[in-house]
Parts: sequence; C-alpha cells; structure tokens
Amino acid sequence: MLELAILGFLAEGPLPGHELRRRISQLTGYTRPVSDGSLYPAINRLTRAGLIERRADPAAGAARYVLSPTAAGRAEMLQRLRKPADHEITDSTRFYVVLAFLSHLPDLAERHAVLRRRLEFLEEEPASFFYDNERPLRAEEVADPYRRGMLLTARATSRAERTWLRETLGEEPPVFDPACTDSDPHAPAVPAS
Repeated sequence: MLELAILGFLAEGPLPGHELRRRISQLTGYTRPVSDGSLYPAINRLTRAGLIERRADPAAGAARYVLSPTAAGRAEMLQRLRKPADHEITDSTRFYVVLAFLSHLPDLAERHAVLRRRLEFLEEEPASFFYDNERPLRAEEVADPYRRGMLLTARATSRAERTWLRETLGEEPPVFDPACTDSDPHAPAVPAS
C-alpha cells in the first residue's frame, strides 16, 4: 500500500519527502498513520530498485531533495494498479489507495476489471464484526447500541459503495423483492477488512 501510494503521488509530479508523507497521511487517515520510520525505508527500497530517483532541490536548501518516478517506477505503478493483490481489494483502506490512482491506468477495461473485483468481493457472502459461532450477526440481532451502530454504519457504507461501483461500471442494480423483509442479502453485514 505504501509503495503504491508513493509511486502514485510521484506520478503526479516530483515531491519532497515531507510533502509526500503529508499526502499519504491525508489519503490513509488516522487508521494507518505514516511515520518517518516506514516512509523513508520505503523510499530507499524504491530508490535502490530503480523505481524512483532523488534530485537535489537547490531552491529548498543543501540537504533537501525531491523525488520522482523513473520509467520503471511508472510501469511498476501501472502493473500494481492492473493487478492489485487480493488484500488490496478486500481491505477498504488499501482499496482506497488503489482507487486514488486508478485513473492513471489508460485502459478503461482494465480500470473496470479492478472495480468488478471489488464489487464481487462486496457482494459475496456477508461478513460481520460480530458472530454467533460461525454465523455473522446482523445489526438487528445485536443488543449493544454501539456495536449495532458499527454494523448500521458499515451497512450504509457498503450499500453506497456498491451503488457507486455499479453506476461507474454501467451495471443495473439487482432487483429486490420489496415484500421480503430483508431483500438485500448484504445489507445487514459488513465486508471483512
């Protein structure tokens, strides 16, 4: 996730390390803070691999530099966007990193293939934060108001994301039976992260 975010932001233009850190932190939020202890080793790995280059930034001072991707770095970013790992599809924060840079893929069919993988994941057998043995609990089955709130929020988020994905892919939403009390089989659950 971190390496893709580095390559993605640098593909938009050269950046100094501190600005790159700020942008990545804003993208991943408080749930996955980016420390200097993780960012700079990742920058060093990408530099050693020939995927990014450092150039002195004379305008910023003697010890300052800016980072930019090499041609190999751009190719690596595109490959990671074309074929995200399964955990980059199933984990919401990681998927948002993929989504943030997906427009860099020039082929619409490739972008849609990634979105279809996410939609398929969201429409699989629902999961939950809470279980009764192996059975995921629905929000309506949870007495604790805070846990119910977690499930209701996750339900709304999942519905909104699936709607957006279908609209973006030009797909019709599934038809549900309004007579059924729980016509959306995925509504009560949340995707695993």
